[in-house]
Amino acid sequence: MAAESAAKDLVAGEPRWPMASAVVAAIVLTILMPDDLRLGPNWLLPLVVGALLVALIAGDPGRIDRRTALLRTLSLGLISVLVFSALWATVLLTDHLINGGNETDSAGALLEAGSIVWGSNIIAFALLYWQLDGGGAAERAHRASSRSVDLAFPQHMNPELAPAHWRPRFIDYLYLGFTNATAFSPTDAMPLAPWAKITMAVQALISLVVLGLVIARAVNIFA
Repeated sequence: MAAESAAKDLVAGEPRWPMASAVVAAIVLTILMPDDLRLGPNWLLPLVVGALLVALIAGDPGRIDRRTALLRTLSLGLISVLVFSALWATVLLTDHLINGGNETDSAGALLEAGSIVWGSNIIAFALLYWQLDGGGAAERAHRASSRSVDLAFPQHMNPELAPAHWRPRFIDYLYLGFTNATAFSPTDAMPLAPWAKITMAVQALISLVVLGLVIARAVNIFA
């Protein structure tokens, strides 16, 4: 009985609201995105992502600790839609910056579009890291040991800095997504698994291209 009680104490599901808030923010950014950069009509992605988010909350409300194939499929589907939408907007914005487009008519419109696309990528990749690292939030909540990880945070490498049985939560992955997009390299967490290295490299490259082209075009407009 004592062993079972100790095992239950190790189950520490993280709250759903930080992840849900990030998804809502991604939906808002999609609505604000210029029409010629958006994937489909302005109601399509909010409808699809909103429905998937509601299904996730209904299937695992409160703290994330239910491990089912359906919930993982729904979560992966939601994040895949956001990632694909962000990449689609990135490709179109890059084309417009190189060949000309509506967003390049004024510096204000250009900076607004670039900021929306850049922010959408940060949220999408943060959700991707959050879902793939260690099998996802629900799997991490049940893991008795965090010694085997895909992304090594400072608390993994220096356990004395963290509470017992510490596990990364969404805010840690959001910070990772932001720093990787601004520093173009690992700053907070080190990628250990091949998928993590490839994903972080892709995100850094996207951020470098978007920021570089937006700043270069804005300088030309101001000049």
